Amino acid sequence: MTERLIELRGIGKRYGVGEAAFNALTNVDLTIDQGEFVAIMGPSGSGKSTMMNIIGALDSPSSGQYLFKGLHVETLTRDERALLRRRFMGFVFQGFNLLPRTTALENVEMPLLYRGVPTAQRHEMARAALDRVGLLPWEKHTPAELSGGQQQRVAIARAIVTKPLLLLADEPTGSLDSHRSVEIMELLTDLNKSENITVVLVTHEPDMAVYARRCVRCVDGSIASDTPQEGR
Repeated sequence: MTERLIELRGIGKRYGVGEAAFNALTNVDLTIDQGEFVAIMGPSGSGKSTMMNIIGALDSPSSGQYLFKGLHVETLTRDERALLRRRFMGFVFQGFNLLPRTTALENVEMPLLYRGVPTAQRHEMARAALDRVGLLPWEKHTPAELSGGQQQRVAIARAIVTKPLLLLADEPTGSLDSHRSVEIMELLTDLNKSENITVVLVTHEPDMAVYARRCVRCVDGSIASDTPQEGR
């Protein structure tokens, strides 16, 4: 039986006050089961990034309910949301967000360092994650010594080193050429299928969204469509 991982119920997000206020999200309902690969698409200002920030517990909704594994996330404090992210989520961003003066291995170890994992175990887990993305031979290289595609692979290794239930990818191919973009999307697809990691991809690129098995389209802060697709 498939387990419900994410449920948004009537989610709204309002920024500002008075005449300057605007609604980034309005009455959004969305469910995502464990093991799904969902793309969230939409033009700039459609609310897709706001939705990802709420799903990733980086921001709180102004109204509605957000359940993660049955837990009401909208009721959590900032510290409790941070703990939720640390235990269950991994993040991949367009800009890689790697520490420039540290090696690939040290970058991947960072989430484990925050968890207090002992040094030997930390090294072992980080090397396993780098091996999973095909970059173990580059473990001692700094980001400046790696290509854009390799840097994103390090970022993905860092995101999966804690074995998260949910991987959130915000425009992960936005800084890459078409060949490297395909490599990254194939890696995300493989992680979804082989590790059963739920992947939520935010993108404005249709040729990247086709890798997902569901496509949610946002328009003006609402979900305009939610369509199954074959994926790749």
